[in-house]
Amino acid sequence: MRARLAVFAVMLISGAACAADTQPTVSAGNKHSEHMAAMAASSLPKESGQSAFAALAEIVAMLDADPATDWSKVNIESLRQHLIDMNNVTLGADVVATQIANGMRFAVTGTPAVQASIRRMVTAHAATMDGVRGWHFQVEDIEHGSALTTTVTEPKDIVKLNAIGFIGLLTVGMHHQAHHMAIASGH
Repeated sequence: MRARLAVFAVMLISGAACAADTQPTVSAGNKHSEHMAAMAASSLPKESGQSAFAALAEIVAMLDADPATDWSKVNIESLRQHLIDMNNVTLGADVVATQIANGMRFAVTGTPAVQASIRRMVTAHAATMDGVRGWHFQVEDIEHGSALTTTVTEPKDIVKLNAIGFIGLLTVGMHHQAHHMAIASGH
């Protein structure tokens, strides 16, 4: 992998140097450097390399492109912390699912670092999504994490809850994008 990156870097630098040699002399008013940057950028991959980094980069770019952005309220570090919580819960939590009358109970536990993330994520999700689709959420702290009890009014939704499990339940509603923008922009 390092060898490939080194070859790519040499090609990129060589290509830029060759392109620079063939360009006319640049005057102060010429946009030559902007053109070169655009050429180099167009030959680079679009993915920034890691999903949390990509989410942060996308939001910074959106905020930067919006002239109404109030930079005194922007807090990208808060979003980074939230993405750490999402990562901890998605990849580091242990979940025991139990079917109950009219729903499911998910006991979500983890290591000390993951426990705090579990409590923040489960509590926030329950508060945000309670009542959506007729599903109701109740959270209680348990040893090493939280328990999320979800009850539904439609019997077919119990099958769905069982199928998607705890992590699938956190994804329902696709509210995360708006939530992430609100965190980053200080709202």
